[in-house]
Amino acid sequence: MLLLDDNTNALIVAQATQNTPPAPAGPLGEKLLAIDSTTSAVKDSLSNLTSLSDLKEVVTGENTIVKDALSALVKLSVEFVPKLLVAIVILWVGMKLVKMLRRVIQKSLDKRGAESSLKTFLGSLVDVLLKAMIIIMAMDVVGIKATSFIALLGAMGLAVGMALQGTLQNFAGGVIILLMKPFKVGDYVECGSYKGYIKEIRIFHTFMKPFNGRIIIIPNSELATKSLINHTKEDIIRLDVVASVAYGTNVDEARETLREVVDADELILKDPLPKIAVTDLGNSSVDFSLWLWVKTEDYWTVRLRIKENIYNKFMERNIEIPFPQVTVHNASK
Repeated sequence: MLLLDDNTNALIVAQATQNTPPAPAGPLGEKLLAIDSTTSAVKDSLSNLTSLSDLKEVVTGENTIVKDALSALVKLSVEFVPKLLVAIVILWVGMKLVKMLRRVIQKSLDKRGAESSLKTFLGSLVDVLLKAMIIIMAMDVVGIKATSFIALLGAMGLAVGMALQGTLQNFAGGVIILLMKPFKVGDYVECGSYKGYIKEIRIFHTFMKPFNGRIIIIPNSELATKSLINHTKEDIIRLDVVASVAYGTNVDEARETLREVVDADELILKDPLPKIAVTDLGNSSVDFSLWLWVKTEDYWTVRLRIKENIYNKFMERNIEIPFPQVTVHNASK
């Protein structure tokens, strides 16, 4: 064993040149085999060199993976950094423009007198949509394809739209009502079988209060798409009243009596001038029509008292008020 230890270097050289028998077993043999493998690899590399340039590449490491990685990184930086800077500029400028546009929309809605709930909702909706568009544009500039993302959003939007079709119609109707203002809170509106004062307008439904004190909740799509009558849209409104007298009554006297009743009511406007005329000859009565103009807020006050005043005046003047009569003649045999 001492002899082997003393001649280790000689054995290593002999093993490398393959002039000695195989290495002995044990740790020393394993060391000899490793040195032999390294020596063989160096010899193979040197034997494959065809020029000095090949030797230079081996020495300097120019043909290594590190160089390729650095080259790819530099190339990526040269191509990607400008795109990234452009995307950042698009995001910055786009967010500023979205903020400015939202303020413009808010001012426009304020001028139109839109409801606060509508202004908040539309402002948020525009803000989200425009910001999403800007982000997609920035992604496209960088090189991230947003086609699949947009297709996914479109499919989700279609599914949600089909599931919430009725709700979306009501929402669209609410937006139309709040923007176009066919009526407002406090107006007396008639739509189909619904009649009453508008109590509250929301995004999806409108609350109507009729004379009986109940609350009618109407979908906005119905009010936005169907014909309706707004009785309180204008400042003044015409009140139509029919007064009937019996046949045989002096028409001039009846007309003069009606004129006195109209002139005595201070809520009936003198301009436009009230009209009183015979408009129908019924089965048992002569019918007078009174076309009276009043302020919108005075309509129901005048309507509820004008007929009572006419009745009292007719009774005072002994003008007969007709009622349905049937005359039976007994034919003699």
